[in-house]
Amino acid sequence: MKKTIFSLALGTFGLGMAEFGIMGVLTELAHDVGISIPAAGNMISFYAFGVVIGAPIVALFSSRFSLKTTLLFLVALCAVGNAIFTLSSSYFWLAAGRLLSGFPHGAIFGVGAIILSKIAPPGKVTVAVAGMIAGMTVANLVGVPLGTWLGHAFSWRYTFLVIAIFDALVILSVLAWVPNLRDRSTARLTEQFHFLKKPEPWLIFAATMFGNAGVFAWFSFVKPFMVNVSGFSEGLMTAIMMLMGLGMVLGNLFSGKLSGRYSPLRIAAVTDMVIVASLLLLFAFGEQKTASLVMGFICCAGLFALSAPLQILLLQNAKGGEMLGAAGGQMAFNLGSAIGAFFGGMTITLGFSWSYVTLPAAALSFSAMTSLLLYGHLTAKKRQANARALA
Repeated sequence: MKKTIFSLALGTFGLGMAEFGIMGVLTELAHDVGISIPAAGNMISFYAFGVVIGAPIVALFSSRFSLKTTLLFLVALCAVGNAIFTLSSSYFWLAAGRLLSGFPHGAIFGVGAIILSKIAPPGKVTVAVAGMIAGMTVANLVGVPLGTWLGHAFSWRYTFLVIAIFDALVILSVLAWVPNLRDRSTARLTEQFHFLKKPEPWLIFAATMFGNAGVFAWFSFVKPFMVNVSGFSEGLMTAIMMLMGLGMVLGNLFSGKLSGRYSPLRIAAVTDMVIVASLLLLFAFGEQKTASLVMGFICCAGLFALSAPLQILLLQNAKGGEMLGAAGGQMAFNLGSAIGAFFGGMTITLGFSWSYVTLPAAALSFSAMTSLLLYGHLTAKKRQANARALA
């Protein structure tokens, strides 16, 4: 089982590098291709749209094939998409490469979780899935800073060439270490949609989307922000990206530690409030290097501190359609990436300075917190009504 977990973690490591690696080479991409930095930022949105489109399509057709075959196909799409992006110079083909490489993202997590649920011993499924997801957090700590250094020292194309080659190696690991299993779920597809008739899951989807959009409106342009606002040299961006990646790893761990003492709703709502405050402080004090690093670290920690509690809330509110709920969470997360990158880029397109990208980011994060507070109010009212009915 350990080799299977390692293979799946390699897969999520590649996904993490592809999704987040572009932030560290955004200016190099824009200069090399001859487009504006906001236009280059749209490549983040195209990847996210690929995830949103791909998750439901793969869910509909994957039952016809074994889980291993589906996984191999998905990883191969990642390799091809990143290769197209690496070799392209026109805006159309760059966008096509990002769309294709994002297409398998959510489905890889879903298929990997099903595989681990079938082979992990009772009580060990959560630990196994956490091991798979760890690949993405390590990517932000090690892989993304490495990609940033490659882009600065050589070319952004080297960054994505390494990702494409790495995806090809992941295919070999899947062939060698992932067992050939098939998902034999007998639940009708229509039954899995019943939980969507209630407002609660929609509020969690909204919190997931707006929460990710808030951080990404700033983080999508972290390099020009750190260089043009905070005054860091481009040569320091590798270290800065590593610091942001460390924040993501520690945020995920810290959230897990808190889960034994506080409800997922409280953890998520307070985290969103901290992110809003950090983004406003970035706007006010972004020109000070220490403040910029500290607030940026907190924002990135908050991004992954939200992941676990929001996943738990989705599972609690998707009874009978847990897999669809998980897929919806991935769609909301990546739709948030697209929305955040769009609003951040629009701020620059309208003529505002780089420091102003934090303001739409704070507004989006505030919307996420509001969604969670509405969810809490709604669930509290339902509990009171049920208590009165039983009295």
